Amino acid sequence: MASSTIPAAVVEEARRRLRGSLSPAQQFRERLIEGVLAGCGVLSIVITVGIAVVLVLGTIEFFTFDEHVPYNRQEFTTPDGKVGLREVYAPMKGADIWHRVRYFFTGTEWTGNIPPHRYGILPLLSGTLWVALIAGALALPIGLTTAIYLSEYARPRVRAVAKPTLELLAGIPTVVYGYFAITVVTPLLAEGLTIPWLNWHIPGIPGLDNNNNLLSGGIVVGIMIIPMVASLSEDALRAVPRSLREASIALGANKFETSVKVVVPAALSGVLASFILAISRAVGETMAVTLACGSRPALEWDPRRGAATMTSFIAQVTQGDAPQGTTIFASLFAVGLVLFVITLLMNILAQRILRRYRQVYQ
Repeated sequence: MASSTIPAAVVEEARRRLRGSLSPAQQFRERLIEGVLAGCGVLSIVITVGIAVVLVLGTIEFFTFDEHVPYNRQEFTTPDGKVGLREVYAPMKGADIWHRVRYFFTGTEWTGNIPPHRYGILPLLSGTLWVALIAGALALPIGLTTAIYLSEYARPRVRAVAKPTLELLAGIPTVVYGYFAITVVTPLLAEGLTIPWLNWHIPGIPGLDNNNNLLSGGIVVGIMIIPMVASLSEDALRAVPRSLREASIALGANKFETSVKVVVPAALSGVLASFILAISRAVGETMAVTLACGSRPALEWDPRRGAATMTSFIAQVTQGDAPQGTTIFASLFAVGLVLFVITLLMNILAQRILRRYRQVYQ
């Protein structure tokens, strides 16, 4: 059914008449509530803009200042006649700024703490993408299958118990997932699984790093985002009009064919939006990947090895090892801005898909 919209003039006229029928005290209370709600909305926008401004200013500092370049050190003479060097933090020259920008987006090494000081985001970006890909490969099919079961097959009593139970996974602290990865998932992947009473042994993955690895981090993040995929997809599937299901059954399709070939395509916009939001959640995960994947910035193509992600790098540097005002500290803002832009674009894409979905079905 196509959704209908009410003209703004009609809404405003109805609101004026409603206010006219209220007492002065009730009108004051309504205006106060409206002002508080508007203030909360404006506050959220101001906070978001403030975060963006801080990230942009820090990024500008990262690309224009460097305490390691020669012209940022100036000789000075102490009162006792000794000559020393002090940092003056002069802006970098145009050629150095261009080199910093170019290498940041194309460089394959991140050695901000040790010379030579290089800041290439590709190692951090590759670790983040590995975790997101592994998490998506695990969570998206499981979450969609769970949503189809809850929407089309589960009885009301089963759904009333299963869905809240599934959503409990989303309430578990992420640090718990990180410890679960290093104490359960990683040893299980490395050593395999033995079932004594069946005399079975499932071998582990050869060459897996038993300390930190991207595979374990991706798996626990995938487990973490399953409730999001299942819940949002189930809501989208249940919003499909019942008439489409009945028409499919009337044409001779069974329940499985109706679910897969009619209901899922009809709710595809909502399902895709849940996928994008879940992947965005995986990209922004911090504590679980910090513990499971490690903090070594490396352009790693093998998920059996450990590597830092953008979020784990931020968590590592903000532990206090990088003094404020240094280049490595300013690099936090550049990495944070890249992460902010990625998640913002993914959320905007998901909102556009959801808006289209809401315009099709009520």
